[in-house]
Amino acid sequence: MLILKNANVVDANGENEVDIVIDGSTIKDTGRGASRKYKESGAEVIDLKGRIAMPGFVCSHNHFYSALARGIIANIKPSSDFVSVLKNLWWRLDRALDEESIYYSGLAGALDAVKSGTTSVIDHHASPSFIKGSLNLIKDGFDKTGLRGILAYEVTDRNGEDGMREGVKENIEFAEQNADNPLIRASIGAHAPFTLGDNAMSMLAEAVRDTGAGLHIHVCEDSYDASASHHLYGMDVTERLEKFKLLSEKTILVHGVYLTDSDRERINSCNSFLVHNARSNMNNGVGYNSKLSGFKNVALGTDGIGSDMIEEMKIAYFKHKDSGGGLWPPDFLGFLNNGNKLLERYFGGKFGLIKEGYNADITVLDYDPPTPLSGDNIAGHLVFGMNSGLVETVIIGGKVVYRERAFPFNISEIYKKARKLANKLWKRMNKLI
Repeated sequence: MLILKNANVVDANGENEVDIVIDGSTIKDTGRGASRKYKESGAEVIDLKGRIAMPGFVCSHNHFYSALARGIIANIKPSSDFVSVLKNLWWRLDRALDEESIYYSGLAGALDAVKSGTTSVIDHHASPSFIKGSLNLIKDGFDKTGLRGILAYEVTDRNGEDGMREGVKENIEFAEQNADNPLIRASIGAHAPFTLGDNAMSMLAEAVRDTGAGLHIHVCEDSYDASASHHLYGMDVTERLEKFKLLSEKTILVHGVYLTDSDRERINSCNSFLVHNARSNMNNGVGYNSKLSGFKNVALGTDGIGSDMIEEMKIAYFKHKDSGGGLWPPDFLGFLNNGNKLLERYFGGKFGLIKEGYNADITVLDYDPPTPLSGDNIAGHLVFGMNSGLVETVIIGGKVVYRERAFPFNISEIYKKARKLANKLWKRMNKLI
């Protein structure tokens, strides 16, 4: 048993100066003086001394394999459009990944996530030169840090049919291996409709049906995806997904900048999720999804730009306001919190509140606000005052994985090794056309 004393709980049901009692992986009790009921339990006690305790943040779309691309030095041709960016940078990077660089990119990504108060990451992996066993390498980083996650391998036709089939197999085997894992689950990953023929779609549909997992796929990130769908198949992107029975309440659709009104209606009717990645869309210059409020389920992701969800929420809000939108910080906090709905659909149980019966995924921040702080205005504090540097302690599944800004193991050697592997990775990229 673990007891967090004197916590300033800030969520939809927030209270000041309460105790949080954690039994196993779930919250057993909360309230003023609640710890007194368990004083004979022999529980570990951490006095938060009024620090803020919030439900852990969820990154609903990430690419940990891009962790070693930060500050990349490689021969990359100028790229005037999105497809060129994919070909000249990301599709060369993923082909250059080997066993060691996959593991360290996953571990570096997991460390950064926990340090920023992100307790769950929904990751989307690609390494065409090393497919079999690649998800277990990523999972090793999650296990090392204690991070919760939903992992998927990116199926695509762009590297040939054998690679496509091996990607599907990797998803299925990982899903079966982790069907009962309390911290790790699987979705069925796919790149984007424009790199998936009908045979690949059929195999993905079979994988979704057999595993019970949902599809995790980029859709309409750029206008090319939508136009290719009409040119090659004579239908909207989501119409094609629906044809193969790939839209469900577990489906994770990423970006959606160029989705049509009909697409939006299909997504909503199937109760699927759209994940908005504001910084990535800005970085790639693909445009802005101005119709976020029309989607039933919107969550926030980073698309590989770290795992700092406070930063992502800020930029998503500011971009929206700059584009003339009418949503406010609480709306974007709602999008961030929606990642917990995805966790519930994959793990079962309850996520997203510090309340009896909920999973004990908790982020503690050392923030002394200059104005009153409550559940009613926490969104404003997140956007205009707070940052991930305030994260002091992180608890995932009832286990303290990061305490007083430190992991229970040495991370300097991990980053040192990652830097060496990044240099090697960049050199391998230069050998690829």
